[in-house]
Amino acid sequence: MMPAGLAGPIRALHPLAVPGLALLGAILAGALIMAASGRDPIAAYGAILQGTGLVWLMPWLDEGMRAGAERNLQQTLLLATPLLLAGIAVAWPLRAGLFNIGGQGQYIVGMVVAVAVGTRATDLPFPLLMLVAIVAATVGGALWAALAGLLRARWQAHEVISTIMLNWVAIFGARWLFEVGGPLQGANTAVPRSDQVLAAARIPAIWGDLQPLHAGILVALAVVVLFGVVLARTQIGFQTRVVGANPDAARYSGIPVARTIILAMAIGGACGGLAGGLDLLGRKFQLASTDVETTSAVAFTGIAVALMGRGRSGGIIAASLFFAALIVGTSPRNLDAAVFSPELAANLATVLQGIVILLVGAVSGLQVGARWRPALASTSGPSPGTAETP
Repeated sequence: MMPAGLAGPIRALHPLAVPGLALLGAILAGALIMAASGRDPIAAYGAILQGTGLVWLMPWLDEGMRAGAERNLQQTLLLATPLLLAGIAVAWPLRAGLFNIGGQGQYIVGMVVAVAVGTRATDLPFPLLMLVAIVAATVGGALWAALAGLLRARWQAHEVISTIMLNWVAIFGARWLFEVGGPLQGANTAVPRSDQVLAAARIPAIWGDLQPLHAGILVALAVVVLFGVVLARTQIGFQTRVVGANPDAARYSGIPVARTIILAMAIGGACGGLAGGLDLLGRKFQLASTDVETTSAVAFTGIAVALMGRGRSGGIIAASLFFAALIVGTSPRNLDAAVFSPELAANLATVLQGIVILLVGAVSGLQVGARWRPALASTSGPSPGTAETP
């Protein structure tokens, strides 16, 4: 049981303090790991920061360092684009009391639909083909997640189990579509890979040349802002929050609980599908049967983004940038082996991500316990050995 003296301070923690404490704890834990491996934590964190590209605006950089920082920052923002949407894919259902861990399947479905439209709708010009492919990917992800919502609303099948199973259906289904002889295999029949999407379907670049940042980041940011507005100021958002807080009370007040559950999962899936569509049309351009095995990094990092962002638009933006920077900054190609062990660099991002999730979950659980403590105390009756007041 939580000590009584801690309940008040924990309950009074500002929402932004929770991810801040988790981030600080992760940084300290990472420093201990690096020190135990014989590396200088300060030098290692400095190398990671430089690898993220976030130092691009620093005035003391020379032209060569600034050019490298610019490329790294483009990579960070490229990765942050799907993470923004993957975070919303978890955050919206979470406000309805649902845990959507099917982002991997929804992301894959979005990519598959975008490839199918972007390689076959040859009669559509730019930007119509691009818009149709993006919308189709979004709808595909929404329908995929809505299936899990329907199973929960109609037959009480837990969405964690159903979304895990749907992830595997999407993985093996996509592998079959692009394998040799598959329905979506490209013209090169020796390679299990699709054709590249047509130029008319590609999202235009807005910054850089080698692997430029594309305009999809603007779409992702708009969706994050819209998420906050709709959740806080619309009837759909209100119903979602009430169902998440107390589905029985929502049902008695006339809110259609089953429809809200299905809609919440569909909205989350739409964001997951949109993430896959933007990633495919903005930087990948084609999909191989082996690519579906590497999509979990985006989808499952979205869970960390949603938890660290605390379901708020600003928090999700900051968390997406943090995790994207961490992944890019710890990439072995960005780190000097003399400063940072390549083996440790390859796993540090995952370790820190796990620590953040653990600490956010722990502090959030303590906050919930602190809020319920007064109510539980008032209904538990007198403690043993005390007399009731008449």
